[in-house]
Amino acid sequence: MTAPPALLRMSAPLRDDFEIPYHHIGDGEPKVAVVAGIHGDELNGVFVVSRLARFLKAVAAGEHPGQRLVAPVLIVPAVNVLGVNTRNRRWPFDSTDINRMFPGYDAGETTQRIAHAVLELTRPAHYRLDIHSSNLDFEEIPQVRLYEPTERERDSSRLFGLAAVIERPMNTIFTSTIGHAWRAFGGENFVVQAGQAGVLQPPHCARLFRALVAFLVRSGILRGVDLSEEDEDTHYFGLRQTLPLISDNAGFFLSRLDVGRWVQAGDVVGQVYDGFDGELRHEIKAPVAGLLSGMRRQPLLFEGDLVARIQTRHPVTEGVDTYLHGQGQ
Repeated sequence: MTAPPALLRMSAPLRDDFEIPYHHIGDGEPKVAVVAGIHGDELNGVFVVSRLARFLKAVAAGEHPGQRLVAPVLIVPAVNVLGVNTRNRRWPFDSTDINRMFPGYDAGETTQRIAHAVLELTRPAHYRLDIHSSNLDFEEIPQVRLYEPTERERDSSRLFGLAAVIERPMNTIFTSTIGHAWRAFGGENFVVQAGQAGVLQPPHCARLFRALVAFLVRSGILRGVDLSEEDEDTHYFGLRQTLPLISDNAGFFLSRLDVGRWVQAGDVVGQVYDGFDGELRHEIKAPVAGLLSGMRRQPLLFEGDLVARIQTRHPVTEGVDTYLHGQGQ
């Protein structure tokens, strides 16, 4: 078997040399670039895009009669390959976050070199997809996030067929992410978020896989694939339509709600129990109706922690969501 091309090859002090492999499927300059595993504990994305690469290679090889890959696709399943192997969110040698290193530097520290190599590899593509999960504490529905998007990006975001497209303002935190760095090269750029870090969630993975295939089909890159499963109703949430629920109490948080359900104002989102005497201290209720797009899964709760996130049908006047910048990316 021919070894896959490598984005970067590096040596380690006390182990074998290692490399960051990628897939270039089709001939010529890629039309689409898909990147996952920038954070080593975001397993949903790594699993899904590796399966996507296998599927697209089979299509390109003629293994699926009637299906055809019209334009080349570039896939990097795990940018933080050592982080995935050691179950570490950050780069394990120096604990740096690769998604705070862009645009990178080819003669810099290891993570700067990785960021530079990823950017150079993906910049020729017109469509660029950055796949994430949330963090270890929080679960989110599969969704598309846009940061100060163009009208074309707003239109194309619906091609995924996911329930939520969430628009956010650009923040100074994001000047060092791959999503921000891509903006300098034009094209269309998307952050796709699905699930919780640290675990593999088959329902989210199945939804994400279908969304990526749907995007390739509807953008004209993949032909002959029957999207037999119906799309979710896509809801576009603009600025000020994201409401975070913040805890006023510390303790043990318990919620049995699934993300992706619609809640009404007054619905109980979860309960907070005292960690010493077990008494119910507080019920956290939805202040407005909307889509429950995120839910805390870490039971240990401090005052001021993010508990849930609701996407509202109408702009909210209070509770601006600054927490969105801390999940996943």
